[in-house]
Amino acid sequence: MDDQLPRSSSSTVSPPPASSLTFNKCHVDRMINSSHYCSPSRTIYSDRFIPSRSASKFALFDIPASPTSAASGVSPPAADGREDSSSAYTMLLKTALFGPDAAGVPVPVTPEKRSSSASVMTISSRNIFRYKTETRQSFHSLSPFMCDDAVPGVNHSPVKAPRKVPRSPYKVLDAPALQDDFYLNLVDWSSHNVLAVGLGNCVYLWNACSSKVTKLCDLGIDDCVCSVGWAQRGTHLAVGTSNGKVQIWDAARCKKIRSMEGHRLRVGALAWSSSLLSSGGRDKNIYQRDIRAQEDFVSKLSGHKSEVCGLKWSYDNRELASGGNDNRLFVWNQHSTQPVLKYCEHTAAVKAIAWSPHIHGLLASGGGTADRCIRFWNTTTNSHLSCMDTGSQVCNLVWSKNVNELVSTHGYSQNQIIVWRYPTMSKLATLTGHTYRVLYLAISPDGQTIVTGAGDETLRFWNVFPSPKSQNTESEIGASSLGRTIIR
Repeated sequence: MDDQLPRSSSSTVSPPPASSLTFNKCHVDRMINSSHYCSPSRTIYSDRFIPSRSASKFALFDIPASPTSAASGVSPPAADGREDSSSAYTMLLKTALFGPDAAGVPVPVTPEKRSSSASVMTISSRNIFRYKTETRQSFHSLSPFMCDDAVPGVNHSPVKAPRKVPRSPYKVLDAPALQDDFYLNLVDWSSHNVLAVGLGNCVYLWNACSSKVTKLCDLGIDDCVCSVGWAQRGTHLAVGTSNGKVQIWDAARCKKIRSMEGHRLRVGALAWSSSLLSSGGRDKNIYQRDIRAQEDFVSKLSGHKSEVCGLKWSYDNRELASGGNDNRLFVWNQHSTQPVLKYCEHTAAVKAIAWSPHIHGLLASGGGTADRCIRFWNTTTNSHLSCMDTGSQVCNLVWSKNVNELVSTHGYSQNQIIVWRYPTMSKLATLTGHTYRVLYLAISPDGQTIVTGAGDETLRFWNVFPSPKSQNTESEIGASSLGRTIIR
């Protein structure tokens, strides 16, 4: 049949030769005893690796020879060094884990430190210039070589507790007739530690050192104070009025220097840049005024479609940020009459504006009731960095000079004050006490204290930031008694 194998031509099958049988038998034996077969032509490798420490320089650690070898005078084997190196390694391991007393050997020191080891041990035992605050043994002290500082890139300092911010104001001042108007800026703190407050148609000065109250000016029954702003240096105070005028006062002499016009409606925002004063009004315009010039203003900035309620110059005096009731945030340079940057992400009035004193070009802004967000911008790259929904109307922002933190004050509906850590925007503290919107905010010249004002006709002083000399330590300034003082 076709599917059968072909038959061989011979019916007799001849046996294989003897040499072939011998070869097959050897091959089978090698397969059965493969684990015992040793080929004479190749090196034998094992699955275990026993290190040889004959080349290890244990002399660097000043570990003496084993007692047996020292007593007998017999040197350790020189073939592979296994006996003397393993005992030395054991002694070193005991020293690292259980201390020098457990192993009966001195603490290993490097050759360059041997000569001074005695003096070092003597000085450390006297505990000079040391302040111990942690009694528990550090985890890193269990390092095999007892050198915490030898680990690169690892910070072994203990984790510091979060800085505590006093939850109560240390001082409360009565401020009768302090207006409950979101678009005004009626509180400012000078570099000479004097607080200026606009109350009705008058401006009062409160000296933070002596607590003395001085009445600076009275605008009369037909006018009202809408904004105050101290010059960066000196004792000059700018006062914006409801009649659209800007007055410059010498606070040291309580004397008006000049009065400048330009605005047709109230002036609710003021910002100084050296001798240049910027004023923003309800007429949607911003006027740049050089108090050294005879003219009332040197330039007019147009761009906002509604009242200008926020103005802040950057710390390098190169950029001016303005916020308006048109929900717009603009950035101007020293020579522009049109905004060089426009940010339209806010959905409510932008009054709260703050430049970072730590990062060039970092700008923060806050929106009103319909927005509730704090947004961060990089004016150098013209980019929106981040957004934080605070849950309440953002009325003011101020950045700390001492630490990378900022404070925001809020209105509807919680009337709270929040201390934030930047850039994580984690809350360090939430301060409450005002019963109306916290519309006014200023910071002390030392950068530690803030003052807040509200329509409840009070000014409250809070210690929220550490001093410049203790940026990384907890502020030790506690809240004082809640004394109330009538400001006028």
